[in-house]
Amino acid sequence: MKNEALYLKQNVQLEPLFNQWYAWPHLIAPATAAMNIANSHVKIMKSFVMAPEIHAAAVKNPAMRGGPFLDLDPSRSPDVKALLERTTKNQRLMLEFSEAVKTLNNLLANEAKGSSLEPLYAKIPDQLRGYVELVYDLNNNPAIRFIERLLYRSPYYDRSLQAIDLSLIKDDYRPFVFSTPRFGQDQHVCLQRPFAYQGIDQLFRMRETPQKFEYLKDCLEIPDEDDEIFRTFLTPHAPRRTPKYQDERVRIRYLNHACILIETKEVSVMTDPIISYEYESDIRRYTYSDLPERINYVLLTHNHSDHIVFETLLQLRHKIDCIIVPRSGGGALEDPSTKLILENTGFENVIEIDEMETLSIPGGKITGLPFFGEHGDLNIRTRIAHLVSLNGKNILCAADSRNIDPKLYEHIHKIVGDINILFLGMECDGAPISWMYGALLSKPLDRKMDQSRRLNGSDYERGMDLVDRFNCQQVYIYAMGQEPWLGYLTSIKYTDESRPIIESNKLVNACREKNIFAERIYGAKEIFL
Repeated sequence: MKNEALYLKQNVQLEPLFNQWYAWPHLIAPATAAMNIANSHVKIMKSFVMAPEIHAAAVKNPAMRGGPFLDLDPSRSPDVKALLERTTKNQRLMLEFSEAVKTLNNLLANEAKGSSLEPLYAKIPDQLRGYVELVYDLNNNPAIRFIERLLYRSPYYDRSLQAIDLSLIKDDYRPFVFSTPRFGQDQHVCLQRPFAYQGIDQLFRMRETPQKFEYLKDCLEIPDEDDEIFRTFLTPHAPRRTPKYQDERVRIRYLNHACILIETKEVSVMTDPIISYEYESDIRRYTYSDLPERINYVLLTHNHSDHIVFETLLQLRHKIDCIIVPRSGGGALEDPSTKLILENTGFENVIEIDEMETLSIPGGKITGLPFFGEHGDLNIRTRIAHLVSLNGKNILCAADSRNIDPKLYEHIHKIVGDINILFLGMECDGAPISWMYGALLSKPLDRKMDQSRRLNGSDYERGMDLVDRFNCQQVYIYAMGQEPWLGYLTSIKYTDESRPIIESNKLVNACREKNIFAERIYGAKEIFL
């Protein structure tokens, strides 16, 4: 094995880390990263150090899964305390940035009453001076605009906090990742490398192209003490391969959640990539071995952690030609630019697309459609549904769109026409706004407000209006987070009495009564047009 060419095993798992926490888009953008460190990570760690037994009890309760509790044995309290102390010391700039945002928000609330904002620039905290602009909307409500591209070139963007943790995964169970930092584990290799590091691409090319261990060791700068474990990630056995798709029809494959692969013999398009690893299972699924050699276009719908998954994107980066993302709103704290997030983590050829904007691709086009709902009424622009038109067929991947105002889609239907296939998310309960955006709020919402502003998709009534309005021929309910290998991201576990199941069942049955093929998909699905 010493001198032979080796492949990367198909069940090598990559966890992207930021200061030992599982990385998601809001931990990449500097402003949101600072707020999450101060208002989420530090608070959770302090709580655990004070009462680790409470956390241990909470994570055993299924109803508390996904809450602000560390999933660690109380004996790990010294490790958490050490990370808390390092964070407090080494992330002082980020903590000061967060406090400065709070101070500036209070300043605007107290002094920005409609008169010129120019006198307030002298009162901006030093940590924010030159990185923000003060603005009003047309109703004289003040706000802060962050100069995002400048922040990525400031001390507030520290690539040294990024790392990749590599291990072998053998089954579907993984604990929820967003509320618990990672500490050293047996049979894991953690490499302190920025996500833009090109050695990551060389590593995952080895799923298909074998290399000698020495080549990989050099590319990733693997420490000698990790050689033995790293060799367990490699195999001399070639993986199964998927031939290039050559059929005249459009082939659509559901890979899980909101991940759809649409192919013709000319082009491949993938939405919101999340891929299962390959190991023994009773549930049929597509894995990395089922992907084409090149993915020409990756379409990302929005910045939520189950739609932009760095764990998958970093493993695919070497085979992606172009990533299409929603156009940024321009500097709001709650709405960081997806384009800048990706560019600063090593992705090239990232193209922004706006609402009702069309991009030509071989054999068709991609059109961005407005995406309402699922963001707690925040003014977030970086979200878009994708209409993929290939060989004269229209496929709408609507993700978590909530049909709040049917008049919108009446206007859109007049422009784009009927839809052959609709993919629609119906997670219509959704978490309260504080679950994802709580760390960014300048003041906590009272419980009633928090519960009313939910991150939810369409229910039966709203979904059925879309089906009827676009004269859909086939309807697939997806993005439900049901697959067991997704629990680490979604923390979702439905029962037959869960509202999203009841509502989606109603929609499927109503479609079938109208002779419209409909299904709530799970695991894997292949469709031809």
